[in-house]
Amino acid sequence: MAAPTKNVEEIRNRIILEEFGVKNVHTTDFPGNYLGLDDSWDMHRFQKNFRIDIVHLNEGSMEFDMVGVDASIANAFRRILLAEVPTMAIEKVFIYNNTSIVQDEVLAHRLGLIPIKADPRLFEFKNAGEESAEDDGSEIDTIQLQLKIKCSKNPKASKDSSDPQELYLNHMVYSRDVKWIPLGNQADVFADSCIKPVHDDILIAQLRPGQELDIVMHCVKGIGRDHAKFSPVATASYRLLPEITLLEVVEGEKAELLKHCFSRGVIDLENVRGKKVAKVVNSRLDTCSREVLRHADLKSLVKLGRVRDHFIFTVESTGVLPPDVLVTEAIQVLMSKCQMFLNEMTCTDVE
Repeated sequence: MAAPTKNVEEIRNRIILEEFGVKNVHTTDFPGNYLGLDDSWDMHRFQKNFRIDIVHLNEGSMEFDMVGVDASIANAFRRILLAEVPTMAIEKVFIYNNTSIVQDEVLAHRLGLIPIKADPRLFEFKNAGEESAEDDGSEIDTIQLQLKIKCSKNPKASKDSSDPQELYLNHMVYSRDVKWIPLGNQADVFADSCIKPVHDDILIAQLRPGQELDIVMHCVKGIGRDHAKFSPVATASYRLLPEITLLEVVEGEKAELLKHCFSRGVIDLENVRGKKVAKVVNSRLDTCSREVLRHADLKSLVKLGRVRDHFIFTVESTGVLPPDVLVTEAIQVLMSKCQMFLNEMTCTDVE
């Protein structure tokens, strides 16, 4: 049955936050649901409405707006970022000597979770059918790393000292101690970008004099769907753009109270004819806590909502690749999935 025409635009485009619930949470703009409205898919309309605006970008994180898509597409993009953009990570750990107190399997697990600074686009996926021998890897699908370190006493340490930093040498094993051993022509290919752990200060183990580690590691290309160590992001999330509408003029003490009901920077006070009047400055900063709805004298003055098709994405890279490159790669993966679906549909039609 067709929806009533009253408040149709609000139902279609806004999610409304109320004191004890949330309205319009489901997408309703599908063909035939609204009398007189054509909601059939139109490529030109999509191209006109869809846009991506980069709000913040640095080496480790990125914030951008994706506008004009359904929540299913936004969530598919988020899941691809988490689980289907390939990276290089430690897969095999060959322990020749481990006299530390850390068990072999625990040590191997810790090493596997260290993010490796290597461009996965320059490597191939390793054949899953190959045997797990140490000499399996080649320069096109494997990175070889080595960790060889031994703890000893510091001959220059004071006799009265009790500080391990002064008493021992190499007693803290960090990711900086993991060294890259080039295979084949890798030294020439990666001459300008040395392969190494993303962070130098990741603690791997603690040693005491006489204890040592002698380990060789093989990194391969993989995706987060197979193991979390391959995930290229520390987090990838989105939220809908908040929308705050003042239904009446709010001034005086109510304006002060209203300002403190929202996150800093959302509401500001301006002087109008000697009175403090509240105005919405940046609703984007709001966390949608609905604190204002707890106040009986304010809840009728404010309308809280979220824009249904405006997604604020936050992507934080592990450092393997810059966040803008990760977003580009995720788009490529999404496009390949769409193409695969179209190919399957074509094959079905032919049959």
